[in-house]
Amino acid sequence: MRILLDESPPRKLALEITGHEVQTVQKQGWAGLKNGELLRRAGASFEVLVTGERNLEFQQNLAKVSIAVVLLVAKNNRIETLRSLVPKLLTVLASIQPGQLVRVNA
Repeated sequence: MRILLDESPPRKLALEITGHEVQTVQKQGWAGLKNGELLRRAGASFEVLVTGERNLEFQQNLAKVSIAVVLLVAKNNRIETLRSLVPKLLTVLASIQPGQLVRVNA
């Protein structure tokens, strides 16, 4: 599965998401894009956006986009904290569908 890692989680998290092709927003040259534009661009090349942006679901109509979104919900965005969410994230990736948002909590 092709996964885009948003700006909010640390880039090192990409190395933890095994078994998938993971790219970062920064490496794509999309850093600083507004969420709507990011979702539009990402939907053309990726299947899932992994983010920590909690307002995304309220700002965008995700049912109308061609990409799924996984929202990482943790007390902070440090790699040490987010690493504990990776097993749940990998389980979610096995069944998530385009236009769906799934929260992965600690």
